[in-house]
Amino acid sequence: MSNELDGRSIIVTGAARGIGEAMARGLSAQGASLTIADIDAHAAEKVAASLREGGAQATAVAVDVSRRESVRGMIGAAVSAHGKLDAIFNNAGIAQTRPFLSITDEDWHRVMDVNGLGVLICMQEAIRQMIAQGHGGKVINTSSIAGKQGYEPLAHYSASKFAVVALTQAAARAFGKDGINVNAICPGVVATEMWKVIDKGFVDEGLTERDNQAFETFSADILLGRPSKSDDLTGVACFLASPASDYMTGQSLIVDGGMVLV
Repeated sequence: MSNELDGRSIIVTGAARGIGEAMARGLSAQGASLTIADIDAHAAEKVAASLREGGAQATAVAVDVSRRESVRGMIGAAVSAHGKLDAIFNNAGIAQTRPFLSITDEDWHRVMDVNGLGVLICMQEAIRQMIAQGHGGKVINTSSIAGKQGYEPLAHYSASKFAVVALTQAAARAFGKDGINVNAICPGVVATEMWKVIDKGFVDEGLTERDNQAFETFSADILLGRPSKSDDLTGVACFLASPASDYMTGQSLIVDGGMVLV
């Protein structure tokens, strides 16, 4: 495989596990220099160390994406380590299962602060850096099929992922003139720790009777016959970070094995 991302400095938030880790490993395999960003500093360093052991360029940084100063520190650390910023994957996110009428103000703010505001802050600070550098860049946001269809009892999570799609489109319109491509990836049911949290929420709320029941139910009608693995997202991630996607912007690509057809 050709190393299409040689010399590119890329940040991945939420990269200590799950989809973010898989994306980071896939990007690194194509030659990118990675900044592994996560709220869990120890886990982020563990991933970065693993990449370095394989000969890759990788640094780790702790970040709370809902805090602007923390995000600015992350951008600075990436530029300090790798000399520039070419792309950012805004992947950090949280989920919570709540029946519609049970969602509290606190639930709403908790989910939206990370999934909505966190993406906005990371986009703003990364785009400022890219504009200052003067050679464009790539912004890739992790939305969800829940950013295409609202799901109950995940209404506030769905709203946050619709927000990611809206931010993607708005930024694409705002910064195309600066050579900055802004796109999103919309995964479906992915076997990660996040889905374990969602599934446990279904049980805790009395909506299912056993572990994995919600996961199995949501996966039942996937056209390709199985739920996703994190590695299923790496191909489209590498594409969106590479020159192959230079004429694509404002798009939200559904990568779900055929759950949502639009």
